[in-house]
Amino acid sequence: MPTSPRLILLTGATGYIGGRLLRRFEEAGERVRCLARRPAQLAARVGGDTEIAQGDVLDAASLGAAMRGVDTAYYLVHSMGDDRDFETLDRIAAENFGAAAREAGVRRIVYLGGLGSSAEALSSHLRSRQQVGRVLAASGVQVIELRASIVIGSGSLSFEMIRALVERLPVMITPRWVSVKAQPIGIADLLAYLALALDVRADGNRVYEIGAADRLSYGDLMREYARQRGLRRVMIPVPVLTPRLSSLWLGLVTPLYARVGRKLAESLKHPTVVEDQSALADFPLRPKSVRDAIADALRNEDREFAETRWSDALSSAGIAPGWGGTRFGNRLLDQRSIRVACTPARAFAPIQRIGGETGWYWGNWLWRLRGFADILAGGVGMRRGRRHPVDLCVGDAVDWWRVEVIEPGVQLRLFAEMKVPGRAWLEYQVTPDGDGAVIRQTAIFDPVGLAGILYWYGIYPVHALVFRGMLRGIARIADCGFPISD
Repeated sequence: MPTSPRLILLTGATGYIGGRLLRRFEEAGERVRCLARRPAQLAARVGGDTEIAQGDVLDAASLGAAMRGVDTAYYLVHSMGDDRDFETLDRIAAENFGAAAREAGVRRIVYLGGLGSSAEALSSHLRSRQQVGRVLAASGVQVIELRASIVIGSGSLSFEMIRALVERLPVMITPRWVSVKAQPIGIADLLAYLALALDVRADGNRVYEIGAADRLSYGDLMREYARQRGLRRVMIPVPVLTPRLSSLWLGLVTPLYARVGRKLAESLKHPTVVEDQSALADFPLRPKSVRDAIADALRNEDREFAETRWSDALSSAGIAPGWGGTRFGNRLLDQRSIRVACTPARAFAPIQRIGGETGWYWGNWLWRLRGFADILAGGVGMRRGRRHPVDLCVGDAVDWWRVEVIEPGVQLRLFAEMKVPGRAWLEYQVTPDGDGAVIRQTAIFDPVGLAGILYWYGIYPVHALVFRGMLRGIARIADCGFPISD
């Protein structure tokens, strides 16, 4: 239950940083009200005590009720993804937000902006981020503006760009901006700064520049990411590639939207480093090194992956699968589901017996062929079988898989120990559905480098055939009354 008497208004709660900050506030017992244009999209992501107020920063009339009773308001929105004049939209939104905060008697606005020296002609993206800070400060409400460079964390726009370039391109033709210096910050440290900004002692409006101690180029970041992923990469610098050509290149090999990629590429030519060290004096925080931040990002991906039910994550994100399945972070997924007219326990029975003498319910000769290829590559193949025809425990071998999670009647997750250019899992979940149950099958692959990506897409037609046949085979056995236990 919330223990804080103050009320925080949070914008951008459906975004990467805002969503994580919301979770941090809820865990700390803060009272939070989220501003959302479409509250229904946010309802499933908030705790039971978090309020949701409908409103839009571009609609001044919608902000008054949302601001009522607020102590501190967090401004974590921008219009970079909009096709229209995003600089004008950003300015209008900030004016509306600042005016509403002033009228409601808000004590403080916390704003996350971008690093970049105001002494040079900045890109439209960086220029707009800093203009928003000035507009908010002119409202009469105290503003604490945090300016950051690249945020290192799974889901961060810049980090996902770096990840995609390194994972997909063994040899990179790199433009000039790859040598431009930046001062990144890990997502955990950024969230800590944002949370501490609630109570930091400051007179008047303050701008704090934040980042790790390391000043690195984008090339340095890519090399460090490659090192931690065990990849060897070659970078060949060239003196050309304008921002427009760079944006087209980024749009081709990374998950960036074209319009966002163009605006981001224009900003990459500017150094984004900390010049004012006052944050180190006013905040009790020393950010981690970039090396540690990248390691944390990769380690946390595994933790979050282990804790996540992919069906919930995918449906809440509104991601539609295409050819090759679905990309979720760095992972590639093939997810299928089928309804059966039996209890969840009976639906799970054939799943618990999978592998070994029972087989894989479809295309067993293909599994044996793949196992033979794995043995030729130095892997374990299909020769291990399983310890017991029905019982499973965490750590048990199932042919070339290892049981990672087993919750009888609900979930089974297997980790692949075969030779593949990456890491692979096979997961089954069973959920009640009226007088029946839904079986959800998810194949997950974390590719390492271009070889991993080519492997997944190269054999995807076979995978699709096998996975579809397996799920139908499991459903057929479940509907026919496969015994729940010996």
